[in-house]
Parts: sequence; structure tokens; C-alpha cells
Amino acid sequence: MASTKVKAIVIRAANVKDKDKLLHLYSLEQGKMVVSMRGVRGDKAKLKSAKEIFCFGEFIIETTKNANIVTSVSIIDSFYDLSKNIEKYYEACAILDIVDKVVKEPDPQLFITIIKALETLCYEDVKKFYVIDKFLLDIFSAMGCSFITDKCSSCGATLGSRYLNLDIGELVCPACKTSSCIAVSDACYSALRILSSTPYDKHTSLKLGGMGEAQAFNLLSKNYEWRTGYTLIKLI
Repeated sequence: MASTKVKAIVIRAANVKDKDKLLHLYSLEQGKMVVSMRGVRGDKAKLKSAKEIFCFGEFIIETTKNANIVTSVSIIDSFYDLSKNIEKYYEACAILDIVDKVVKEPDPQLFITIIKALETLCYEDVKKFYVIDKFLLDIFSAMGCSFITDKCSSCGATLGSRYLNLDIGELVCPACKTSSCIAVSDACYSALRILSSTPYDKHTSLKLGGMGEAQAFNLLSKNYEWRTGYTLIKLI
């Protein structure tokens, strides 16, 4: 049997058989992986602390003819405190759901972004939706769609009024507006620019406020649904 060590986070987990667990991992080295943890739901199982979503660690995986089996885990962080705040927990679940649905290949920068986003939610006092907003901006950037620009993505004109063209996921000017465009207010764009330029660990100092804050989340959610065909997990 071949043995592999990966640094990964559990993004989805399901019970199988009597005491086994099937895990979906997103790993630094190999991207998305499906692995099995045998007997891990037993009371005395050695690896039971590593079977839940959010578990981040180094996984030793043995590849057999029929499955990838986790034989050892060195936990780096379980992000346990997320379970103490229901709003943060659901926001963190939404981040993992996005990764599960739209990310497959390894991306070192994105892997770091996921961990930073979860660390901020778990350990920092941040306002609701700020972290998921920034994470969506990072995801769109990884897709090649940038929200933060002063130029129309279609004609290159300097943007005064801005519209999000859902077909291409980028901003356009009034002259290039189509039926699939959504107006982006100055307040919304300002909120997006601030979120994009502020590192996760500096979000405790952010207080966007006003209509721009709500508009930013609604715009990003709509773009995610249009780009991927999936709806964000309902956030409390």
C-alpha cells in the first residue's frame, strides 16, 4: 500500500457503516480528496477528534485498491470555538460549502486563504458577513473575475456608474450594460474595495455600516449563484 502525507482540512463528513466516517478533504498538496476513517465513531477510537468538519491537520493516508484510508492525524487546529457562536458557525460552514462545491484542484494561496478565514471567524471579534464577503471576493479572483477596478471590463472606459455583468462576473460601464447587469452603488463598491484590501486578521477594526454593507453581501451572493449554479448556505 502506498502512503501519503497531506496537510488538509475536513470540509464535509458523513457516517458510513456502523462506526466508519467518510471525509471530504481539501488538501494543500492534492486539492480535494475523499478518504475513509475506519472505526472512528467508536467511544475509544484514537482518531475520533479528527473526524469532524473544520479539523485541520496532517493526515497520513494509505491507498488501497478500494479506498484511501486515514491511518494517522496530527491535528493543527479543530476550530472548536466556532461551535460556541451559531452565527460564526454557519458562516464558517458556508465557506467550507463553497470550497466543497467549486474547488477541486490544489491551490496553495487559496488553501492559506481558507485557513485565515476560519481563524478570523473562530478567534476574532468580527462583524457578521465580513469574512464570507472577503472569501467570496477571493474565490471570484481565483476564477479570474475581479470586482475591484476603475475600468470597464468590456470597453476599458473609466467607471463612473458601475454595473456588475453577471454573465462575465465583472464590472462594466453604462454603455456596456446588458439585461444581466446589476447596478453597483458607490456605497456598495466602497465596501467591496475596503473588504478586498483588508487582510483577514485586520477585520476586527472594520465597521462598514450603512446600505453598502448589506448591498455588498447581496451582490456577492447573487454573483456566486450565477457563477456556480449553487445557493449559499442560509446564514443566521
